[in-house]
Amino acid sequence: MEHKIGLDKIRNIGIIAHIDAGKTTTSERILFYTGKNYKLGEVHDGAATMDWMVQEQERGITITSAATTCSWKDIRINLIDTPGHVDFTIEVERSLKVLDGAVVVFCGVGGVEPQSETVWRQADRYGVPRVAFVNKMDRVGSNFLDVIDQMHKRLGTNAAAIQVPFGKEADFKGVIDLVEKKLVYYKDDLGKDMEIKEIPPEMISEVQKQYTIMIERLAEVDDKIMEDYLHNKVISAADLKSAIRKGVIANKFTPVLCGSSFKNKGVQLVLDAIKDYLPSPLDVPSIKGTNPETGEFEEIKVSEKAPFCALCFKVATDPYVGKINYIRVYSGTLTAGTYIYNASKRERERVTKIVKMHANHQEVTDSISCGEIAAAVGLKHTKTGETLCTESNPIVIEAMRFPEPVIQQAIEPKSKDAQEKLGLALHKLEEEDPSFRVSYNQETGQTLIAGMGQLHLEIIIDRILREFNVEAQVGQPQVAYRETLTKKVRSVGKFISQSGGRGQYGHCVLEMEPQETPGAGITFEDKIKSGAIPREFIPAVKQGVMGSAKSGVLAGYPVNDVKVVLVDGSFHEVDSSELAFQMAGSLAFSDGLKKAGPILLEPIMDIEVIVPEEFMGQVIGDLSSRRAKIVSLAQRLNLRTIRANIPLAEVFNYATILRSLTQGRASYTMEPSFYTEVPSHISEKIVSGFAATGSTRKSL
Repeated sequence: MEHKIGLDKIRNIGIIAHIDAGKTTTSERILFYTGKNYKLGEVHDGAATMDWMVQEQERGITITSAATTCSWKDIRINLIDTPGHVDFTIEVERSLKVLDGAVVVFCGVGGVEPQSETVWRQADRYGVPRVAFVNKMDRVGSNFLDVIDQMHKRLGTNAAAIQVPFGKEADFKGVIDLVEKKLVYYKDDLGKDMEIKEIPPEMISEVQKQYTIMIERLAEVDDKIMEDYLHNKVISAADLKSAIRKGVIANKFTPVLCGSSFKNKGVQLVLDAIKDYLPSPLDVPSIKGTNPETGEFEEIKVSEKAPFCALCFKVATDPYVGKINYIRVYSGTLTAGTYIYNASKRERERVTKIVKMHANHQEVTDSISCGEIAAAVGLKHTKTGETLCTESNPIVIEAMRFPEPVIQQAIEPKSKDAQEKLGLALHKLEEEDPSFRVSYNQETGQTLIAGMGQLHLEIIIDRILREFNVEAQVGQPQVAYRETLTKKVRSVGKFISQSGGRGQYGHCVLEMEPQETPGAGITFEDKIKSGAIPREFIPAVKQGVMGSAKSGVLAGYPVNDVKVVLVDGSFHEVDSSELAFQMAGSLAFSDGLKKAGPILLEPIMDIEVIVPEEFMGQVIGDLSSRRAKIVSLAQRLNLRTIRANIPLAEVFNYATILRSLTQGRASYTMEPSFYTEVPSHISEKIVSGFAATGSTRKSL
């Protein structure tokens, strides 16, 4: 039986960053120094523990967030290594939802990159306290203070160095700790052999300068430090640590550390910072939920004695045990072999066994209690974002927000035998990944898969072919357009049918208008007065509206950002039925859409291209020819960075184009940003293509 650890000694943390900042390498070093791994796994060799999928090892990127548990000094760290590539943003989103703290890794050369901003905003949304680690300090062009400056400007955070690097670029030899005022000097490349020294005389003035900045920034958020600072008192290291911890937990201060994970320098100090500054489950605010019976808000108390409550934040398929659900326990204890209640679906579930995860290896345990992260086996109906609790104390924790897919492809099985296997594979993948959607196009009889980007769908297709052994062929990637309306209209839907015997009668009046805030989706409001439509038929009208919104009137794309209000209608004592009102809702919505000036919307991407000076003209010219709007130009060392908004339709296979324009010397990152109206000449082409073939989707 393992030793029970106090809640104050648990740290649930994630490692988040822009692609290629060194998250997985940092995670590997953490596992090495905490004794979890005996050798160092390298990403570029395809041997990293946390990147265990074949697709991850081949590409040298992280695709799924891997969870593991390790110990450092007297604390236990539940660690999640998340992907940096924006196509897998859902993995970061769901990890942040259940984590208490995060280490944000920045590249010492690249600084605050576009996806660093994305993950930072995600962490802001979930209120996750974080410490920053500036990695790759041994690289040419790395600049620690410059990165902190960018954190202020681009992220708007109150950040300050709590360490400064000793030595620059290839001569990076150690780290000066500003809190303890000591130099940590690394004698070897493994980073195990380190020496604590006094600060060298030539560094004293720089250290004093950074120390003062740190105190000033802390004084903004801590009254005791402010008082001591104003009265010129000596502030002890213990007081400093306590103030930094308070500032981090309140999300008012970000301490910045530095090092080089690849060269094994500074990682033990990151572990110390996780221990000293990041919150335990007791330090974070109680999680809130709704009672499904009463709809009242309730707070969940962090205690082993409280009733059991957990959130399922990820579903994965394991070849040996089948479906496993990753859960974060917020209160109470869960024992293997017991029944629990899925409050989101109102169903009972049985947990056959509980496993602690180490990437894709499992360690079976009898029970888990509050503050822990583990995986449950045996849950049949539970999906990502659903709450598990006791039946006597039901509560639903607010679910996560899943982004809308921006790209789609048709997929068809090569043979009749493969048909069933393909259906099964798609169902499993959809369960695992909420940002991946599968739909069926009635007109063309095609199965469409939709995701967050080309790489996302590429990996999905690769997994279908390899992991599930399905022989399938795929069409060209297509843009996932949307339709919406431009003006407010009132529309009537009547469904009346007399065919001998009992007839059908449904009649409703809808008011439809564009949503005030883009991205709000479709909302349905009921403003029926004096029982014009009986209460039991109103959900049927809503169902008809939502069903009709799945394909618009211009080119059959899903309708988005429409506010629908049910204002009037009538019914027949005998002939009215749910089906009649569902049909009436559907007819009213389609009719309203036709009258309301429908337009096509297309996804716009936020792209950043990093290009050598001499190719800048060609790249900007090419972007402009692709309907891009340049947002900003900046200089980074001898490279220029171009930030632009560009329609997704214009950047398929952009990697090849950029390579040929710049002799392979430029790189880019891209993420979905917003939807906007398609220019009329392109819109006409799409609509006429739809009219000619009965579908916008090209067949295979």
